[in-house]
Amino acid sequence: MSKICDRSELREILKSEGRVFVLFYAAWCPFSMAFLPVYEKYADGREKEFVRIVLDGNEDLFNEHSINVYPTVLFFENGRVARRLDGKHLAGLKEKQLTELIASCDAMRP
Repeated sequence: MSKICDRSELREILKSEGRVFVLFYAAWCPFSMAFLPVYEKYADGREKEFVRIVLDGNEDLFNEHSINVYPTVLFFENGRVARRLDGKHLAGLKEKQLTELIASCDAMRP
């Protein structure tokens, strides 16, 4: 899984890959830090499809994608958001939610 540093890098990935899961998280957020190993587990072996970007220095990108709670996972297909999994305030995300998102996105494959 690769770590994205800025908007231009995200745009390049979205252009080059047809289907991409992007984890938006904050290094200071305990829910983000608890979810990161779960996300990494599912990214293993699918590194081109799973990327992550941290809040620090990328606040405008978070605003652009309406990220209000960390962590949040967006699934992009052909450069556009096709599905989203928003974290819950004071609860974050759980592994079951991620597996359901992945399964629903895999079911969308042509």
